[in-house]
Amino acid sequence: MATNYIQPGRTLTIPAPAAVASGGVVIAGAIVGVAQIDAASGDPVDVDTVGVWELPKVAALAIGLGDIVYWDAEAALVNKTASGNTKLGVAVEAAANPSPLVKVRLVQSV
Repeated sequence: MATNYIQPGRTLTIPAPAAVASGGVVIAGAIVGVAQIDAASGDPVDVDTVGVWELPKVAALAIGLGDIVYWDAEAALVNKTASGNTKLGVAVEAAANPSPLVKVRLVQSV
C-alpha cells in the first residue's frame, strides 16, 4: 500500500477565506465547496467539495436540468452567468422562475 496517501479529499479543512455560515458556499482559489460549520475569516473550516447541495439562487431565473451554474460571491447566489463568477456545478433538477433554491452537484474546476 502506498505510504503517501493523505485522505479521500471529499472534505477539506482549510482557513476560511471569509466569514461563512454552515451550509454556505466557500471559494478558495480553485477549491469550491460547502462549509460544514460556521467559521470566521481565517479560522479552520471543513468544506465538502463533492455532492449535491440545495443553494440559494437568483429568484427571477429559470434554471434547467443539466444547466451549468456559477456562484456570484457578491450577491451570494447561484446564477447562469460565467463572467465575473466562479463555476459551481450542474443543476440536478429544474428550478423555476420564481423560486429561491436550486439543487447543484458540485464540479471542481481542476
